[in-house]
Amino acid sequence: MPYDAQEAPPVSADARTTVVVITHNRREQLLRTLDRLAALPEEPPVVVVDNASTDGTPEAVAAHHPQATVLTPGRNLGAPGRTLGVRRARTPYVAFSDDDSWWEPGALSRAADLLDRHERLGLIAARIHVGPTGGSDPLNDTLAASPLGLAADLPGPQVLGFLACAAVARREAFLAAGGYHPILFLGGEETLLAYDMAARGWGVCHCPDVVAVHCPTGGVRPGRPAVQLRNAALTSWLRRPLPVALRHTRELAGKARRDPEARTALREMFRRLPAALRERRPLPATVEAAARRLDAHAAPA
Repeated sequence: MPYDAQEAPPVSADARTTVVVITHNRREQLLRTLDRLAALPEEPPVVVVDNASTDGTPEAVAAHHPQATVLTPGRNLGAPGRTLGVRRARTPYVAFSDDDSWWEPGALSRAADLLDRHERLGLIAARIHVGPTGGSDPLNDTLAASPLGLAADLPGPQVLGFLACAAVARREAFLAAGGYHPILFLGGEETLLAYDMAARGWGVCHCPDVVAVHCPTGGVRPGRPAVQLRNAALTSWLRRPLPVALRHTRELAGKARRDPEARTALREMFRRLPAALRERRPLPATVEAAARRLDAHAAPA
């Protein structure tokens, strides 16, 4: 029987939030993450999207966590694998984990309570604890200091970025925005989704009382810096005004003269640029103004 044969994840103790996990060839890490998720008091339904692992991941999940729904699309979808998982979920809210991250007990209930109370809230960027000691991820301070400020109908500072494995979204808002864009594949894909949610009127904000735990191992994956540079440039071509996209490309070209990662990013950006131009949809004026405030805030750093 195929591993994606289930129609929907089972109903849990707190039936408001499904956790969607993407993975690729990290079976043991994934099983530890699923152990953590299974121990949560919310007992969330879990959807695992296996991005074409060759290490027996689907079979291992079926054996050790049969309550989880496993989707096997047959190829590596990258970040859009999360979109596949969200489509399978049947709860109003979805939380995201990677195979090296999970949620603190009670975090999913707190997130669901916030989403229940704030109708415009589309996505929560959680606070991130790193590693076994629970240190603070530097992104926490960046999110808390967002220059976009507070909105009366949202529970925290407005942001246009987050960490994918530390986010809880309203399923309706996520799908209306189209989920993660396949052009980016994986790496720095969050900003585009935040833009697209905000463009549709949904709020994206940082809520430090909702806490995710991230335990990355092995350092930065080879090629990841180039992918992030590539995707930042592609995001500007997909959604920002032409002068912004051109400036971003010039800056990347300048870095490419001395940085091999930037040279790779520039080459890969141009390879994907025709597809990005076909998908180009500039942001509404209000969202573009917010993006410019963030640009100005980040420039001194």
